[in-house]
Amino acid sequence: MPASERNEALPRVVAGTTGVSMRDLLASCAAAKVISTPPRDPAPRTPRARSTAEEHRRAA
Repeated sequence: MPASERNEALPRVVAGTTGVSMRDLLASCAAAKVISTPPRDPAPRTPRARSTAEEHRRAA
């Protein structure tokens, strides 16, 4: 590759020329994260501790 080609600057994209607001950009990132994250496994069920009222009813 000739030296003149390597030294040429690549065109820069200025933030104002894209037409996308920061709010829209952040919203699209949040939506992509929600869509691409797999659902979590449900929490394993643990036996519930009985309340004092339940124990009194069962004892009666």
